[in-house]
Amino acid sequence: MWVEYKKVPNLRLAEMWKNLLEGEGLPTRILPDGDIRSWSENVPFIVYVPRAREHVADEILRKV
Repeated sequence: MWVEYKKVPNLRLAEMWKNLLEGEGLPTRILPDGDIRSWSENVPFIVYVPRAREHVADEILRKV
């Protein structure tokens, strides 16, 4: 199960977050906020991490 971790304003930033978290070994998913049929690079995106692993993402951010 995945939980919302962070909301970002565009795809570029979502991919940056994904690369950062996955580079430290934490699986991550990104999906556009709202209806997926209205997807574009300039819509807000949500970064998801596995449930009960949010603390790992927090630790990665503290380390950066």
